[in-house]
Amino acid sequence: MQGPIPLFYTFHFYLFGLIAIVSAVVFVTRKSPVAAAMWLVVVMFCLAALYVMLDAQFIGVIQVLVYAGAIMVVFLFVIMLLNLGQPARIADAKGLGWKLAAGAVGLGLVAELFTLIHGAAAESFSLPAGYAAAQVATQGVIAPIAGPLFHEYLLAFELTSVVLLAAIVGAVVLGMRRTDAR
Repeated sequence: MQGPIPLFYTFHFYLFGLIAIVSAVVFVTRKSPVAAAMWLVVVMFCLAALYVMLDAQFIGVIQVLVYAGAIMVVFLFVIMLLNLGQPARIADAKGLGWKLAAGAVGLGLVAELFTLIHGAAAESFSLPAGYAAAQVATQGVIAPIAGPLFHEYLLAFELTSVVLLAAIVGAVVLGMRRTDAR
């Protein structure tokens, strides 16, 4: 079936994939850590959109809440604590061309949303069946993810939280040494 829905998913898969790749390259090439962290947020949002398109809405929401939200706030807190970002170098989009390009992309996304909400595709819009559709039908969306996370991967889950805590404590200790040396 080659109708508007598969074309819709194919186009947006490549769109979000391309935006994620370009944002990741820009993230690695930034000199300002604050600007790099903001580009990493763009990568996280694109990955969340890809998860939603793959019928994994829970993973997409967790991607936004945990990674683009909480972890990036911690990264920015550590960057600001260590005073790594100089105000003159924080802004990436200084020229008019970048601002016009960002406005055009924003208008394009708003136009797509308007088309989906008010267009003919709104009545026939349905997500494609995921790989775990049988499990989701019987157990819900969260159980197939939470079960392995808190049974088979509990140790890795807890160790990750301890490593993040150690990184935060290390950043605070390094920040305190810099203020004591002044």
